[in-house]
Amino acid sequence: MTPRLKEIYNKEIQPALKDSLGLKNVFMTPKIEKVVLNMGLGLDGADAKILKAAEEDMGKITGQKPVITKFKKSVANFKTRKGSNAGLKVTLRKNKMYEFIDRLVNIALPRIKDFRGLSPKGFDKFGNYTFGVKEHIIFPEVSFDRADKVRGLDIVVVIKAMNKEHAFALLEKMNFPFIKKGDN
Repeated sequence: MTPRLKEIYNKEIQPALKDSLGLKNVFMTPKIEKVVLNMGLGLDGADAKILKAAEEDMGKITGQKPVITKFKKSVANFKTRKGSNAGLKVTLRKNKMYEFIDRLVNIALPRIKDFRGLSPKGFDKFGNYTFGVKEHIIFPEVSFDRADKVRGLDIVVVIKAMNKEHAFALLEKMNFPFIKKGDN
């Protein structure tokens, strides 16, 4: 069964973007390639119990087992050792990616306390959008009572687009809650 957002993208968003951006065919329209989630653990990465709990939470959020990332260098000021655990990362593609974006936009982001919207300044020169979430417990899959510590997440939406404006138009059509220019 195809995800709801994927069907909406194929039937409504893609043709609408083709017309509004003045593109020659639907294959030129911007498309989301993958979504990467990263949770840095810092000094907590050395504790196996905390690492396992964070791994379970990340697995529940994404529906996929996370990869444990390692430090590449030893830095004395940050108390890190080369090869020790730094955090967790998950790369979502295809159907799982669309399901995650749908849950993120419609369920998780509205649950953030005092949420005013996402900053439109999170685009890089290639059109990829990056933003951070301060609390991983905004996702309904993670139990608030069971979570030992509230952790942050970095979310990168990798978009295949000609420029930033096309990528922004795609995310706007997918109902990403961006802050408008007049709002404070």
